[in-house]
Amino acid sequence: MRPLTPRRIVAICALLTGVLFVVVVFSLQVGAYPISVGDVAMTLVRGALGHWNSIPSSDRLIVFGLRLPRIALGILVGAALSVSGASFQALLRNPLADPYVLGVSSGAALGAILALVWLPQFPWAMQGLAFLGALATIAAVYFLGRRKGQLDSTTLLLAGIISASFLSAIIMFLMTTVSGRDLRGMAFWLMGDLGTAPAIGLGFLFVVLLIGIGAIYTTSSDLNLILTGEQEAHHLGVNVPRVKLVVYVSASLLTGLAVSVSGAIGYVGLLIPHVMRMLFGSDYRVLIPASAIGGAIAVALADTLARTVVAPTELPVGAVTAAIGAPVFIYLLRRRFA
Repeated sequence: MRPLTPRRIVAICALLTGVLFVVVVFSLQVGAYPISVGDVAMTLVRGALGHWNSIPSSDRLIVFGLRLPRIALGILVGAALSVSGASFQALLRNPLADPYVLGVSSGAALGAILALVWLPQFPWAMQGLAFLGALATIAAVYFLGRRKGQLDSTTLLLAGIISASFLSAIIMFLMTTVSGRDLRGMAFWLMGDLGTAPAIGLGFLFVVLLIGIGAIYTTSSDLNLILTGEQEAHHLGVNVPRVKLVVYVSASLLTGLAVSVSGAIGYVGLLIPHVMRMLFGSDYRVLIPASAIGGAIAVALADTLARTVVAPTELPVGAVTAAIGAPVFIYLLRRRFA
């Protein structure tokens, strides 16, 4: 395998960014109201130059009002979930770990349901309480996962599984108290939904995403050593407790933020890091940025399928990622252990 150099990392990221650009253009084209590539390009160029009056009103509404914000949200959510998945797989040294294994999604779902029950008149409350629920779960699992003053990977995993099971039981109980219309919306959200604009701006989400991924990336070399064993990493000068804390907090916050604005979109954080490892290697210096862009590509494509396969009706994005992700993951498992 070729040595990993900064130039090779940039080249890989540029290649994936090119693929993402093609996916975005394709996503802007297709839908219940198809738009040609030329019209999409002209709409984007005129919009970037501020010539809004020269854009047909229908194209302006569909591209800038509906599709582009949704695609941007999918890109941010996909990047957050994929980087979180890669991070948890290193932190727990478990290839089956994903962003939801520590109960963060269950905490966010509980917060969202409480908002429907208690504050149905406030649209922003659902996402706000979902994020607070994710934060509370992050804190609870962190303290439950500590052993002898340090974050223990095995204890952390068990604490997350138990917390997720307990929160899921509460969710099932509360869902019996929600009205039929709200219950359908809640079920749709739980399976992943990018159709509702987040209460917080996309710019804020982007900044938080950069900070979270940047914090995890600063530990990329240390994560490579931790994968060989915590004792070995410690002997090589890695501050293992600090790395664990940074990765756990950053990845959990990214997951909580993503779930609060999109619901639970499964298989992205589990599958995309595995695909990136197969394509570009397991070095976290390239795996983290590659997973971020790969996750963005995956969710953008899945959302495009969700809103076009049975148009004008939409499917939950999580249903699409599960329908595609499960067979692909089974194939990867068979290929790896064949």
